[in-house]
Amino acid sequence: MEENKTQVIEFVLMGLTDHPGLQILLFMVFLGIYIITMVGNIGLIVLIWMNSHLHTPMYFFLGDLALADACISSAVSPKMFMSFITQNKIISLSECMVQLNFFSFSITAECCILAAMAYDRYVAICNPFLYPVVMTNRLCSQLSIFSYVVGFLHSAFHVGLLLRLSFCHSSKIHHFFCDIMPLYKISCTDPSINILMVFIFSGSIQVFTILSILISYTCILFAILKQKSQKGRNKAFSTCGSHLFSVSLFFGSLLFMYVRPRSLQADDQDMMDSLFYTIIIPMLNPFIYSLRNKEVLEALRTVLKGVVLPKNIS
Repeated sequence: MEENKTQVIEFVLMGLTDHPGLQILLFMVFLGIYIITMVGNIGLIVLIWMNSHLHTPMYFFLGDLALADACISSAVSPKMFMSFITQNKIISLSECMVQLNFFSFSITAECCILAAMAYDRYVAICNPFLYPVVMTNRLCSQLSIFSYVVGFLHSAFHVGLLLRLSFCHSSKIHHFFCDIMPLYKISCTDPSINILMVFIFSGSIQVFTILSILISYTCILFAILKQKSQKGRNKAFSTCGSHLFSVSLFFGSLLFMYVRPRSLQADDQDMMDSLFYTIIIPMLNPFIYSLRNKEVLEALRTVLKGVVLPKNIS
């Protein structure tokens, strides 16, 4: 029997906890993480831009990755801070769609950028003499633009599909931001087609980028093992190790969230998983890529000397 249904135009983001005593503590913790994330990622972009020695394909893609990480964190953090401080957890339907679009765009672009970084390392290690010929500025720009175009189209597609749904069963989203799966749970329209499209398109993008990375690093591994110089092996492993670690963290959490079976269940588990790739990984990436990178550390020392020495001279 068809009943009168009121269309929901506002949602309530339930957040990480409804315990009043934890709100200020969580605000301070996540504000600190967000500041570290933005300083680390934007600082890395500025450092690469300022230092001519870092104007290479590897650091070009690293700057893209830092930008994507900053966007991912910025897509979800500000609204979460507002809910901690004001206790106002309401988000309008339009705000929800904008947040989801921005988040989906950034996360998809990052998948493609990580694949481009793996290809760059493959060419550098497996075909070092052809590296300047293959990894031209034009190719790097094309791969970068491709990543953002795929991100835009993927996010626009899913947001467009969301508009076919109506929300009337509940206005409560059991999450700390407007992610796509929690929205499907409260839809009073059958979201089966949407879920299938998420599985097909999001899964295809993740599988394609993961396969690209695995193939690249399989070739890299064989190339490293063929090297007779222990110093050359150590340098190659050091160069690729940080990227592999970042890829494992990022894609592991994404696959668990969007491709695992029965993902419409276990709200708390989904929320913790989302917290990992939206908040924690964007904070860690600048340190993963910088702490063991001698060129980045040397560029940082040069910039700091340029800031400190003029003051000492004056």
